[in-house]
Formats: sequence, C-alpha cells, structure tokens
Amino acid sequence: MQLGVCVASHIRDIDYAVRAEALGYSRLWFADSQMLWSDCYATLALAADRTSRIGLGTGVAVTGTRPAPVTAASIATINSIAPGRTFLGVGAGNTAMRVMGHKPQRIAEFDRYLSELKPLLGGAESEVDFGGATTPIRHIMPEHGFVNFDAPIPLYVSGFGPRSLALAGKHGDGAVFGLPGNPQILERLLGFVHEGAEAAGRNLSDAPFHTTALTTISILDPGETADSPRIRAESGAFAMATLHYAYDQHRQFGHAPPAVVANIWDDYCALLDQVPTERLHQRIHAGHNCWVLPEEEPFLTGRLIEATCLVGTRDQLLERMHALNAAGLDEIMILPAFDPRYEVLERVGKELIPALSRARSRG
Repeated sequence: MQLGVCVASHIRDIDYAVRAEALGYSRLWFADSQMLWSDCYATLALAADRTSRIGLGTGVAVTGTRPAPVTAASIATINSIAPGRTFLGVGAGNTAMRVMGHKPQRIAEFDRYLSELKPLLGGAESEVDFGGATTPIRHIMPEHGFVNFDAPIPLYVSGFGPRSLALAGKHGDGAVFGLPGNPQILERLLGFVHEGAEAAGRNLSDAPFHTTALTTISILDPGETADSPRIRAESGAFAMATLHYAYDQHRQFGHAPPAVVANIWDDYCALLDQVPTERLHQRIHAGHNCWVLPEEEPFLTGRLIEATCLVGTRDQLLERMHALNAAGLDEIMILPAFDPRYEVLERVGKELIPALSRARSRG
C-alpha cells in the first residue's frame, strides 16, 4: 500500500509538497477547483521545480472546465519539468462545476472527453468536438521542451458510480474513487472497472493499472475517540464534504441521504433553506475540505467521521490498509483539513509510511 497526498492547491505553500516528498509519500494529487483554490497547474509547476522524486499530477482535473487539448497541453507542460513522474487524474467535476452553479458532465460527455484526451496525452492527433464542430487536433510544436509527450503520462479516471468507474476501465491507466468501507465493497467497485474494460476489449492485467482511494487519516491516541476536538479538527472538513455531496445528490437526483446522516438531515436541509436560491451553489461548498463552518459544527458527528475517514490507532489503521491492499487497492491519498495539514502529514508519514514500506519489502 502506498500513501499519497491530495493537495488543496495553494500557490504560496509549496513547502507542503516538499515535506511530503521528504516523508516518503508516493504522489501529490493537486486538486482542480478554480473557484475554491489556486490554479492546480501553476501550483504543480512550482512543486515540480522543487521536488525530484515524488509523483505529481492532478487530483483530479475537471473535464467540464477545459477542452481536452487544453488539459493535455497543461499536464504535458508539467511533464516537461518532471518527466517520468507526472500523471493526470481526471473527473467530471462534482465540486468544481457545482460551485459555479452547473452540473458535472454527464456520462456520455465524460466518455467522449476521455476518448478525445487519451491520444493527445501521447502527442497523437485526436478528433475533438469544440465549438460545435469536430476537428483533428494535435500539439504541432512539441519540440524544444514546450511540452513532453515522450515520457508517458498515466491517465487515472475518477468515478463514484458504476458507469463512471466503467469508463476508468475503458480509458484509464488507473481508477480513483472514494474510500471503500471494507474489502467487499472494494471488490464491487473494481468489478465495475473490469466490466468497462472488458466491454472495450481491454484486459487490465496486460499493463499496470493503479487504484487509488481518497479519504483522510487521523491516528488516535490511547483512549481517544473519533469525536475528540483534535480528530474533529483534522478530519472534520473531509467528513463534512461528504454531507455537501449528499445534499447535491438530493437536489439534483432526489437521492435519499446516506444512513449515516439520517438523524441530522432535516436540520441540515433547514439550514440551507435559509440561503437565497441564487447563492445556494456558493454556500453548499463553503469551507470545502479545508475547514468546518461554525454553523455546520453541530452536524459533524463521530459517526460521520468514522464512516468517511480512516480513524483508528496505528495498528488498527495498518490492519485495515493491509486488508484493502490485499483486495486490490494500491494507494490511499489523504486530504487533511487545512490548518492542521502539516501535523497530519508528519504523524501519518512517520507512523504509517515506514510500516507500509516494510510490508511492501516483505511482499
């Protein structure tokens, strides 16, 4: 099992990336949400210049905000600075699109985008639909270091449901999803990926296929609970983002809330009902994965934290990660809350990464 870091892209905090490399994290996944954080490619460029070993890429790039050629040229520019360690994570943009008042791409649009994108990542020509017309497009000046297509850029596709995970199997060199609660759920998610691959005539055993789950990790002290002030500070923002996502799914599709938030759902909806409709898309994701708004603190329960984050003693966490690894999960990327991010990075790096490295060596 590898541990990576999902970074809330911050142009003035490249030291965070440097420290993650020093601690032995596997990859840095820079989040792409233009109305929340710094531009991910600008931040990636600075991180690429100041690191030398750690994998670097998007976590994840949003398909609905940039045409496929723009995305390909952007990540190929980073690949020119950090060849051999650059990757592209890509998704339909649940938060990035919704915070602008728009819905993520539909599956058919996402599928077409990935079909356009894949050849471009290798420097080949692709038929791209842009402005209502389909045009053959390729980067016509890749020489002289403007971009780098010679070093492969793996494509990791993010998915939350059966159809999007099937697209990871159809197009991707890896899949990104939320943390599965147990190995059985992981096996079901990977089943969707393999179904998509088989339908496209692919055999995922023919080449490396990397699987990554997004969560955050808090290591409990003796006698500490998941509802302690420290754990709420470290993992609360990630847990609340799950509630924000559930609310969006309810608004758009009428989905029932997850059982873990059933007891607070009506009160939470009543809180958001007070927001003017024309501003609701901004309010839902306020503090997204960085901090918990004061008025949302009552909705942050220990049960919600435990259901969405990896929380436990060092030995409990290692046992759970080894089980997920044995079931087919290659990497967990953590997204701590913003203020305690360095403390979490240090403790997880020092207490878990050496043990995971030893396990890999024995394996």
